[in-house]
Amino acid sequence: MRDVAVLGIGQTRFGELWDRSFREIGIEAGFQALLDAKLSSGDLGALYLGCMASGSLIDQEQIAPLILDYAGLGAHHLPAIRAEGGDASGAIALHEGWLAVASGAHDFVVVGGAEKLTDVADTEANRILSGTADHEWEAVFGATLPALWALVAQRHAHDFGTKREELAAVAVRAHEMGSKNPLAHYRNRLTIEQVVGATPVAEPLGMLDCAPLSDGAAAIVLGPMERARKFTDTPIRIAASQVAGDTMALHHRRELVTVDSTVVAAKRAFAQANRSPADVAVAEVHDAFTISALVALEDLGFVAKGASGRAFAAGEFSGAGKVVVNTSGGLKAQGRPFGAVGVAQVVELVRQLRGEAGDRQVAGASLGLAHDLGGTGATSVVHLLERAN
Repeated sequence: MRDVAVLGIGQTRFGELWDRSFREIGIEAGFQALLDAKLSSGDLGALYLGCMASGSLIDQEQIAPLILDYAGLGAHHLPAIRAEGGDASGAIALHEGWLAVASGAHDFVVVGGAEKLTDVADTEANRILSGTADHEWEAVFGATLPALWALVAQRHAHDFGTKREELAAVAVRAHEMGSKNPLAHYRNRLTIEQVVGATPVAEPLGMLDCAPLSDGAAAIVLGPMERARKFTDTPIRIAASQVAGDTMALHHRRELVTVDSTVVAAKRAFAQANRSPADVAVAEVHDAFTISALVALEDLGFVAKGASGRAFAAGEFSGAGKVVVNTSGGLKAQGRPFGAVGVAQVVELVRQLRGEAGDRQVAGASLGLAHDLGGTGATSVVHLLERAN
């Protein structure tokens, strides 16, 4: 297997992009990534696109060939492959692109992720998103994603004494970083009091504990590490790429407060890279809900089970500790276009590892981790990226 490098990155603004189509934002992100990689479209061997629900949201299946066609590459006859896994769709597409280059099947591929969630009403969007849970045993009885994560939050509070204010600290931190990100959906800061006092959604979660429904796209170009310095002075190596699964329904899980797919994916990723959680300087973790971020930090090995709430509220993940979390603003503030999330996380890590993150820069960052979930954890994806010497 060959070492794989990220050669180029691109991303649109995340938010309510009423005036832009799916194909427009997908093409914009892809062209940005190609320009950054100093490659032409003729160099590409394949397209891998993460997209959760284009058929339901914009009445368009066959979405990967559509993007290739409207990018002017339809006659090049490249394989164009869509990956789907809820929020983790883009991360899965990245895993597939990594495999293609690592195996030698292709030299250069573009990996994209895109979603247009605001093209339907919020009620319809939330109905579609509930499809990432177990429909027969959860969604059909009215269990939405916020309700399912609220069950996790209640159990976490019961088992470990996690306080409402500790959940709120996750949202406050996300919006602080989002305020520094010109591409973020939300660029306003929040206070603990605002989060705690927000409109209830599912006890104990309120409106400001939940990431928004966003439009947006992100893309990266991958190539063999051995050729990376021909295209960039700061090649970023994908040191590990791992995907793991679990049961769809929460009631089938070993326990509510642990996402075993994340635990397994993280252990495999650290073993693959011959690294440990202590080596990670910056991490983008799944924070679609404030509780999902706290559970992820435990399952990834950054803090002991049950200790994440206190650690987060104490500032251990915002510069006071060894790993800085969600410098992009996370899903909570940067935004949550499902198909784009996993790719955008890697775009942020590449900026950090190149030293190009501006006001969000983590000094001296050399190893970054991206973690994404599908649904409540039926799919987990973990990537480790490192700056090449």
